[in-house]
Amino acid sequence: MENHPTHPHAQAAGSLTTDDLHRLRTDFDAKPAYRLAQNAVTQVGIKQASLNRAVVTTTDHTFSHLLDDWKATDQKNSGRCWLFAGLNLLRVGAMKKMNLKEFEFSQNYIFFWDKLERANYFLESIIATASRPLDDRAVAFLLSRPLDDGGQWNMFVNLVHKYGLVPKSVMPETDSSSNTGPMNEMLLGQLRQAACQLRQSAQAGADLPALRQAKDSVLAVIHRILCIHLGTPPVNFDWQWMDKDRAFHRDGLLTPRQFAEKYVTLALDDYVCVVHDPRPTSPMDRTYTVEFLGNVIDGGRVLYLNVAMPLIKQIAMQTIMDGQPVWFGCDVDKMMRQDLGLWDTRAFDYAGVYDTSFTLDKAQRLLYHHSLMTHAMLFTGVDVVDHRPRRWRVENSWGKDDGRKGFFVMNDSWFDEYVFEAAVRQSALPSALQAALAQAPIVLPPWDPMGALAG
Repeated sequence: MENHPTHPHAQAAGSLTTDDLHRLRTDFDAKPAYRLAQNAVTQVGIKQASLNRAVVTTTDHTFSHLLDDWKATDQKNSGRCWLFAGLNLLRVGAMKKMNLKEFEFSQNYIFFWDKLERANYFLESIIATASRPLDDRAVAFLLSRPLDDGGQWNMFVNLVHKYGLVPKSVMPETDSSSNTGPMNEMLLGQLRQAACQLRQSAQAGADLPALRQAKDSVLAVIHRILCIHLGTPPVNFDWQWMDKDRAFHRDGLLTPRQFAEKYVTLALDDYVCVVHDPRPTSPMDRTYTVEFLGNVIDGGRVLYLNVAMPLIKQIAMQTIMDGQPVWFGCDVDKMMRQDLGLWDTRAFDYAGVYDTSFTLDKAQRLLYHHSLMTHAMLFTGVDVVDHRPRRWRVENSWGKDDGRKGFFVMNDSWFDEYVFEAAVRQSALPSALQAALAQAPIVLPPWDPMGALAG
């Protein structure tokens, strides 16, 4: 039987033909509006060309309830937003207690301990999954993400409880805390190398004590790298300050835990993380956790309570009206004009520019990988009209050059679509939801978008 080679110009089923390409170009060239859009976008970019002026001119930075009277912080070239947001929340009470106009807890100090604990958490996860094949999806996920900068509310609480806090002056920023990429590359190399060695040892029959002894050797190297890049965390320090009325105060020698016990004025154990996950696979009024998401092995697990969005907004609004900021997580880049410090679902008229529609709702964006939690910040104000929030004041951690000296405005429409979680007091929840916190959580897989903020 004679074999005939495939003709080099034969069209496979479903491929783009010459006629298809001609039709696409003809259709584009026939519409003056498309050429106008092309001229605009190629010159100034899509965000400039599509900016909705009506949103810009009707959104101002005034709020009926405003808490902040301090400078914005700057996480620089790092993924430490969750730590900055958490410490920004805690510094409010510390500033009041010390009568200071400005104060920051050391972000570098708590970042150091998160990196060390996350390394230990990763290596323990590698030991726990050593019997699984290397291409097991969970193992592959662990190896792809051994040590990210991001994190979750419960992980922040774990670090404060175990290691305490120090003033920024005691352990200031370094080049590597502000630009984490090069340090992370070194850490990732050591951790993936260790994962290989631990899996090989386990497959050769090493028992758990032997594997943990090998793990301890790796952690000594991780600790050394962290000290070289970030500095050595203090065991204790001398604390004294001049308050805003020029009165001098001295606490003397304190450990980081003593400092936290004295100047953290919030009862962190009273806080829970509520989320809005509208996917059909995620029942409301249920608790969730994410497999292999955590940092401190002997700390609390990451726990979410899935509730309706109106409840999250009501609690956040009331908390601000009562004088307390609110930590929250969102999908930050969607419909954001960074230089103006503005979020609104209508900020950009993409549909008008492209002559198409964008129809995915919040649940569908999660299901189809178009939205996830990417950034944590702090609500420090709200504009309330007829007992309903109209816009929100946000303290970001990107420095002072965007928005109003680092503070942003979020219209309430954006809250509905792109805010996913907030840390709230348990007592603010209805009694039925407080009771629901005791139920065993549904375990989501490691790659679920509800764990994405730790990336």
